[in-house]
Amino acid sequence: QVQLMESGGGLVQAGASLRLSCVVSGRTTSGYPMGWFRQAPGKSYEFVAAINWRDDGTKYADSVKGRFTISRHSAKNTVYLQMNSLKPEDTGVYYCAEYDRLSLGDEYNHQSEYDSWGQGTPVTVSS
Repeated sequence: QVQLMESGGGLVQAGASLRLSCVVSGRTTSGYPMGWFRQAPGKSYEFVAAINWRDDGTKYADSVKGRFTISRHSAKNTVYLQMNSLKPEDTGVYYCAEYDRLSLGDEYNHQSEYDSWGQGTPVTVSS
């Protein structure tokens, strides 16, 4: 059973940067694509970014393209989300999740395609 643990959230001002981390444990190497989602207060989950573990292929939501970067460190079994130029609308709880197949498919931005989730780390961006 894979376990995911996020960290790195916090309270920052608009324009600042944060780097979120997600440590994958429970097996040596996941090998499965990983994604980041977020949930703003009172709203549903929103896809943020995803990465293929095996070839570093990445996907981003339009709202974060050019500002956020997803990456991985295989030896540390860790996925990162570097968030730059943060905006108040980026506020929410950020979750990492493991995709349910070995390569990202057409519905990579659907919450239902991910079957293991972390507990989330909160990010608050003040204006």
